[in-house]
Amino acid sequence: MTSIDPREICRIQFDAMRAGGLDAFTDHVHPHATNREARSEPLACRAEGPEAFLATALMLRSAFADLDWDVHDVVVEGELVVGHATMRARQTGVFHDYDAEGRVAAAFPPTGKRCAVTQTHWWRMADGLMVEHWANRDDLGMAQQLGWVPPRPFYLASMALAMRRARRAEARNGGPIPEGLNTAAES
Repeated sequence: MTSIDPREICRIQFDAMRAGGLDAFTDHVHPHATNREARSEPLACRAEGPEAFLATALMLRSAFADLDWDVHDVVVEGELVVGHATMRARQTGVFHDYDAEGRVAAAFPPTGKRCAVTQTHWWRMADGLMVEHWANRDDLGMAQQLGWVPPRPFYLASMALAMRRARRAEARNGGPIPEGLNTAAES
């Protein structure tokens, strides 16, 4: 692991989320780092350390193509780094929301639409490594841009089908489906 300049955490973290492998996260994420936003993600994302952050990246990449962040502002105050950014993506895979036990709670089939939503990410740093992350995101704006809200009858039927596929995948797996599984391709 290497120590990084806190002002660079936005660029490094977003580059890793967009296209990085485990090494990209190991370089800047503490082995016991936590992501407070993982509470509605697969169980692997709720663990600690670089592997958990990679699991979140893989989950996002399975649902979104052209995933990227435009960083507008970065503020460093003591051990906190705050980045204001716009996330841009196109939904090409099923996006799942998960319950407390890690089971699929909702499934949003791909619409092929693009979104651009503002987010504020907060990172707590220690010894040059990220030890904690949380964010404020415009999830309603994303849902509206992607066509999830307001729900149209055809899309509600597509959601029900995607949810059924996710439940079947959970049954075959004996529990929560692994992150990154695109249930749209399953029958």
